[in-house]
Amino acid sequence: MNPHLTSGIDVALLVFWAFVLFFICLVFYLRREDRREGYPLEDEMTGRLDTVGGPLHTASDKWFLLPFGHGRVVAGSSPREPVDIAARRTDRFAGAPYAPTGNPLADGIGPAAWANRAQRPDVDMEGHPRIVPLSKAAGFTVAAPDPTMLGWPLLGADGVVAGTIDDLWIDRADRLIRYVQLGMDGGAILAPLMMAKVDRHRRRLVIDALLAHQFAGAPRIAAPDRITLYEEERVQAYFGGGYLYATPARQEPLL
Repeated sequence: MNPHLTSGIDVALLVFWAFVLFFICLVFYLRREDRREGYPLEDEMTGRLDTVGGPLHTASDKWFLLPFGHGRVVAGSSPREPVDIAARRTDRFAGAPYAPTGNPLADGIGPAAWANRAQRPDVDMEGHPRIVPLSKAAGFTVAAPDPTMLGWPLLGADGVVAGTIDDLWIDRADRLIRYVQLGMDGGAILAPLMMAKVDRHRRRLVIDALLAHQFAGAPRIAAPDRITLYEEERVQAYFGGGYLYATPARQEPLL
C-alpha cells in the first residue's frame, strides 16, 4: 500500500464520524416513522391540532396489503377523523376527566369507546368468516356434556329477564363460543359470552354488565350469518361500558 495515500488518514476517526453520521440519520428516520399513528398532536385544552412541519414531522405514506383481496390500508399523513363526542370536561385544566352528556353506552365515551374497524368479518387462515351462528356452521356442535343453552333465559344485573337465547355464535378458528344471540324486535342482539355467568343448575345466563332493559339498545348486526370487525367493536364497547355506565351508582367513587 502506498504510504503517501494513507499516512494522513486516521481510520479510528473515520469510523467514529461514520457512526455519528449513521446515528443522526437513524434519529431522523425513527422520528419520521413514529409519526404515522397518533399524529398530528392536539392541544389538551382547545383540541387545536399541532401543524408544525419540517423533516422530523413528515412521514411518507406506507401502504399495507390485506390478505384475501381485502384491499389495502394506509398509515401516514392521511387526514384525521373528526372527533365529536357527547361529553363535557368536568374542570378547566389539562387532563380533566370528561362526563357524558347523552347515552354513554352508545355515544362512544370512556370504557364504551370504540374504533372504526373494517366493515368486513374477521377471517380464518383460509379466508372464511371466523365467527358464525352455530345453526349455520356445518360440522360444529356443543360437546357433551356441556349444555347448548338454547332456550335459556338471559338475565341482567337487576335479575330481570332480558331475552331468551335462540342461537350461539362460534369462533370456528379458536373452537369456542363468542356470543349468545337474543331474538328481539328490530333484529338479533349478540351478547358476549365471556361476560356471562352460566348457571347450570337454574339453566340460565346472567350478564351483570347491563340492566335488562338496556339490552334492547345494544348495537344490531346487519347480516344474519356474519358479524363484521366494526360490529364486534360496537358490541364489545356497549357491554363493556355497562360496568361503569349502567347505573349512576357505578359512576361514584368507592371511597
